[in-house]
Amino acid sequence: MKSTNASKRHHRHARVRAKVNGTEKRPRLVVFRSINSTYAQLIDDTTGAVICATSDLKKDKGNKIERAKEVGLEIGKLAQDKGIKECVFDRNGYRYHGRVKAIADGARESGLAF
Repeated sequence: MKSTNASKRHHRHARVRAKVNGTEKRPRLVVFRSINSTYAQLIDDTTGAVICATSDLKKDKGNKIERAKEVGLEIGKLAQDKGIKECVFDRNGYRYHGRVKAIADGARESGLAF
C-alpha cells in the first residue's frame, strides 16, 4: 500500500489523539486546513460535543495566513464568551507553521491559554 501525504497526516493525528483529550473545562482546539479555507473548533471529548466553531469562509480580505489569524482571534473570542480560558491544542497532524501557527497565535492574543 502506497503511503500518501494524507495517510501520513492521519497517522500523525491518530498518534497525537491517543494522548490529547479535551474536557468541558479544558476543551480541545482542533485546526483543519483545506486548500482554500481554514477551520477551528473547540471540542469536549467527554461528551463528543462541539462547543464552538468558526472558519474563514466569509472572510475575503487578506491572504490565507491573515485570514487564519482572524479565525484564531474569533475562536478565542467565542471561547471567552462561553467562559473557557484554557484549552489543549490539536494541530490535526499538520506542521506547526503557517496557517496552523497563525490560528494558535490569534487564539493566544484573544486570551485563550494552551
